Amino acid sequence: MHDSDPIEQAGAGAPDAFQRLWTPHRMAYIKGEGKPAGTGPGDGCPFCEIPKLDDAEGLIIARGGSVFAVLNLYPYNSGHLMVCPYRHVSDYADLDDQETAELAGFTKNALVALRRASGAQGFNVGMNLGGVAGAGIAAHLHQHMVPRWGGDTNFMPVVGHTRVLPQLLADTRDMLARAWPTDDEGV
Repeated sequence: MHDSDPIEQAGAGAPDAFQRLWTPHRMAYIKGEGKPAGTGPGDGCPFCEIPKLDDAEGLIIARGGSVFAVLNLYPYNSGHLMVCPYRHVSDYADLDDQETAELAGFTKNALVALRRASGAQGFNVGMNLGGVAGAGIAAHLHQHMVPRWGGDTNFMPVVGHTRVLPQLLADTRDMLARAWPTDDEGV
């Protein structure tokens, strides 16, 4: 018997030739566990709580005066990160000028860091404003940066509703924090 051979299990029917990739950690996301119930900053908003943690624990890549960059806990691809204002605000139009400028600067820095650290060939960058637009946490603005590579999309998300990520989040955070541009680089 080889590792890839189907295992006979009583009562489960005839074995098939499919391999199984178990991702039980995704069940918390599917069930919405830990998702804030309210819309205020004191209602369990993770983007308000994350900055209170140390960088490694909070998966924070970089901190600014008005915004911070953090890895997505449920990434679409390795390196999927977000830029969030510290202030609990839901709409891009409600950002002040300083927040808007720093969010733009952090977006540029994120692209540079992702290219340096992972050789990303392209990006999906954007915001989902409001629940009907797909925002998982609509009460606190956040901009996504998803690195892309040729051939990075496969059947797993479509057929298996599963993302295959080759690196642990803590390792990805460390890699991106080291690649984050410094102020003297002029980015």
